[in-house]
Amino acid sequence: MAIEKPTLVLHEQRARRNIEKMAAKAVKSGVRFRAHFKTHQAAQIGEWFRECGVESITVSSLDMADYFARHGWRDITVAFPANILEIAKINRLAEALDLGLLVESTETAAFLAQHLTAKAAAWIKIDVGSLRTGIPWDQPEDVIAVAAEVERAGPLSFRGLLTHAGHAYQAKSRQEITKVYQETASRMQHVRHYLQARGFQKTEISVGDTPTCTVVEDLGDVDEIRPGNFVFYDLMQLQLGVCSEEEIAVAVACPVVAKHEDRDEAIVYGGAVHLSRESIPGPDEAQAFGYVALPTQEGWGPFIQGGYVSSLSQEHGAVRLPDHVLGGLHVGDVLMVVPVHSCLTANLMKAYRTLDGQTITAMGAS
Repeated sequence: MAIEKPTLVLHEQRARRNIEKMAAKAVKSGVRFRAHFKTHQAAQIGEWFRECGVESITVSSLDMADYFARHGWRDITVAFPANILEIAKINRLAEALDLGLLVESTETAAFLAQHLTAKAAAWIKIDVGSLRTGIPWDQPEDVIAVAAEVERAGPLSFRGLLTHAGHAYQAKSRQEITKVYQETASRMQHVRHYLQARGFQKTEISVGDTPTCTVVEDLGDVDEIRPGNFVFYDLMQLQLGVCSEEEIAVAVACPVVAKHEDRDEAIVYGGAVHLSRESIPGPDEAQAFGYVALPTQEGWGPFIQGGYVSSLSQEHGAVRLPDHVLGGLHVGDVLMVVPVHSCLTANLMKAYRTLDGQTITAMGAS
């Protein structure tokens, strides 16, 4: 594989295997698999999901909904609070497909009631502990107020309750991740029962985060799951104990442009504009912006023990390497950097190179 500049390399077999595994779990659990496409953002990769029976998807913006609608997807939930300033785009999409919108205030519901020109489904965002957005789960009377406003809005239909247990990323073990899921499901069911007792009988529950959806074997406590990162996984998921090194499906191929053996460093063409600035604790608790491996015919080999990206500027990355690796490295060689957060890296890179040399472009590629 000829590499000239930072290139996001995709291990297609691993990604397909990750999709197949999650799709099989959804079937076994009896839940809808509404995969989140914000991670890969690529129509061609979306087709791999179709091959596994996926018909409903999640996106994180109206622009992303429009992109996938143009590639034949007709059941799309935008899992981001409805931005009423984009009402014209909301209406265009609602007229063309089965559109799901997130609502968490009576103000938004009332606005949509007045300005929607086509039917759309409303999901009420619930905060089960991540403290990012949504109505707190222990304030069900506020959920009732929004649900009632939605029901009064002719074009809107109340679909159910949606959450993202982002605090699962703070867990320290698989057991803690399982506990987050159990707590999430219990809290969502508490809100659902409150709604059902007040006449909202058809209330679905939608959850979506890769850690809990990967670790928990039976997801039957909810109606649909919306994981996204699992398609590639990354160092963050590896550190959580969610995936294995062999399940990570992307790495950035970075040309070596300089060596500084006195500092035990190689400098690569690959910086914050390629990898993002997400980091995890590396060796000896140093900040690591990625782990490194050597390229192989199968993509890349195991992580180099003690090798990691220690600092980033816009285009440069400084890579700490043990002497025996750095000594055999030359300017013009390539190092494979496995990202901390594959979603951000994929969003920055906009395109993938498969191991057989095929280019797959993503939304926003020039």
